[in-house]
Parts: sequence; structure tokens; C-alpha cells
Amino acid sequence: METIIERCCGIDVHKKTISACLLTGKADEKPKQTIRSFSTMTGDLLACRDWLIEEGCTHVAMESTGVYWKPVFNILEDHLEVILANARNIKNVPGRKTDVKDCQWIAQLLRHGLIEGSFIPPKPIRQLRDLTRYRQKLTQQRSSEINRLQKFLEEANIKLASVVTDITGVSAQEIIRHLIQEDMTTPEMAQLARGRLRNKIEQLEQSLEGYLSGHHRLILRLSLQMMASYDEAIEKLDTEIAHRMEPHQEIIQRLETIPGVKKKTIETLIAEIGSDMSRFPSHAHLASWAGLSPGNHESAGKRKSGRTNHGDKWLKATLVEAAWAASKTKGSYLKARYHRLVSRRGKKRAAVAVGHTILIIAYHIIKEQCVYLELGADFFDRLNEQHLVNRLTKRIAALGYKVDIEKLPMAA
Repeated sequence: METIIERCCGIDVHKKTISACLLTGKADEKPKQTIRSFSTMTGDLLACRDWLIEEGCTHVAMESTGVYWKPVFNILEDHLEVILANARNIKNVPGRKTDVKDCQWIAQLLRHGLIEGSFIPPKPIRQLRDLTRYRQKLTQQRSSEINRLQKFLEEANIKLASVVTDITGVSAQEIIRHLIQEDMTTPEMAQLARGRLRNKIEQLEQSLEGYLSGHHRLILRLSLQMMASYDEAIEKLDTEIAHRMEPHQEIIQRLETIPGVKKKTIETLIAEIGSDMSRFPSHAHLASWAGLSPGNHESAGKRKSGRTNHGDKWLKATLVEAAWAASKTKGSYLKARYHRLVSRRGKKRAAVAVGHTILIIAYHIIKEQCVYLELGADFFDRLNEQHLVNRLTKRIAALGYKVDIEKLPMAA
């Protein structure tokens, strides 16, 4: 095989140690091989970096092993060209599995240019990504806590959720606090209702009659405290994320023109893919990386499973959530696309397809610095108008009616 890189290093990363194989030598000669092991303490990683620089190493490759690759990457990225590889794509020959053989194999692949690097955004985007992912995780945990609160209310036969729409609302939360404190009667707590909930005073009184014991009150009190702590943490993350998004205000304004795409969706989108689309040659590459492209599995001329591949689960979940919102936006192309697919592919596949479309739109908006152009809910009808007319005419005729089609002047 042709040698591409004359001085390179392959690193096998583990929690406590790393194994590094340095290959040096001209392209037409057998390379000199040096293998060293280092601990993952910061001092040893700095020593590894200095050793590679002294030896004139230009490229380093390693597997994306859990989170253990990140400290190594952070120390090396400013001084060497670091290639992060998907472990699935650089597996060694079966039966050859030791730390030394792994780093040797990675070094050989790198020397011959056989490793395709993963997308690693710049450090500011990676930091923003950590914030948005943590916020999303806290939001999920808060939702779990709300479900837990509801569970114990139902266990005590407090049917508050059967009357109020949201047990985290102002009225419901105040009622729950007084349930815990036992300082009000049931009619008095029902009178705490606000707004339209006051039309259900009698139902509220009935729903608050239950069997709330001491351990229920303790759990409910702790649950409310947990929810308050989650709210406080999420608010701090929102503030920090908004501060870091200030350089991207122009992109945010353009992306907000997409139906179903709101502030948090945009923040996650930029945190996951960045604002520089030159890393992705086309929108198809980006969609494949995100795990939103249909799978391609064909054997013996037969096309098999078309399920999507593994990709960025954080981005995928956010885009599918935006797709559900877009599917309810009146008069939009995305809503028409969803309903065009849902009848034959099902709701979940249709949502993934619309999320795929939103990602493609976002790619072109960021890359070409343009805004979203709404095609309209009747886009697919206008796309092949005569086909639609013929199909509907046949359906009406099948019912026993005579159909005469004439286009109105205004429609023309």
C-alpha cells in the first residue's frame, strides 16, 4: 500500500493508560517503530505530547473510546493534527487483540491514509454542546420527577391530575404544598384555583379527598424540592447558553423562519453541527452523520431493511421533536410532507422524514446565508396537478357519478 504520512502515531486509549505507536521513515522505506505507554494523568499526557513533537510527528489517530479520548484530544489538538476514528471502522484482524497490537494497527492504517476522521467541532462549539446536552438531560430528569409526583398522588387517591391540565401549574403546585402542610381544609384548597380552573371548584374538592399518609407527604415534599432544583439549574444553563449563542444571532434569525423550529431547537442544532458547513460536502453527508438518512442494505439484488443508521442521537431527537411541531403548523410545506407520508409509512417514520427535511433546510440556510422559502401546503398538489385530477376523477366515477372537468379562469 502507498505510504501517505511519513511521521505518524496511533494511540490506543483506556481509562488509566494509553499505548502509543510512533512510525517514522520515508515513504519508500520500512518505518522505524517506537512504542511507549503513558498514564492518563495530565502530566503524563503532556509528556506524551512533548515526545511526539520532539520526534517530528505530524498526525495522531485514536479511537473514540467513551469519554476517555477527550483529555488526550484536548492536549494534542493545538500542536498536532489529531484524527478521531470510529472504533467500528478500524477493527483489527480477529485474534490480534492487545493494547500494543491495537496501537500498531491504528498507526499502520494512519500511515497509509486509511482512517476517516470523525467530525469534531471547534472548542467553543464543543463547550456549547456540553451545556445543551446537560440541559436536555436535566429536562428529562425533571419530567421523570413530575411523573413520580403524579404517581404518588394517584397512590394516595388524590385525583388532582384528572381535573387540572398540568400539575406543575401555579394553582396545582400551591394546592400540593398545602396538601403536604395540612394547614387547609379541602374546600379551602379548592378555592386556590385560578383562571378557568375556578369553573371546576366542585370537581377539585372531590379530587382532593384521598388517603395521604406521612410517608406520602415526605416524598411529595422532596419531589417538589427536586423540581425546584432542576428549574434553577436549567435556568442557569439557559443564561449561559444564550450568552454563548450571541455570535450566532444572524444564523438564529434565519433558522427561526423554518416552521416548527424554535429557540432551543436552534441552540441544539448549532451546538451539534456548528456554523461552518464546509466540513460536510453536501446535505446528504450531514443527514447521514446525524443518523436521519434511510439505510442502504441490499443483497442479491434485493433491498432489505431501510432503517436509519446510528448517528448523533441528541440532534436526531431534537429534529424529530421539531418535526412534530412542524406537522401541526397550518399552511406549511412540512405539514403537507408529514401527512403525505404518514398514511403509508406511519407516524414515527413520517416524523423522522420531516426531521430529515428540516436538517437539509438548515444546512442550506447556514451554508448559503439565506432564509426559508415557504412552498405552501398545496405544493405536492401543484407538483403533479394533472395526476391528482385524474385520480380524483376516477374515484368519483367509481361511485357512479359522471364527471366533467373544467378549469376556472381564476385558477388558470
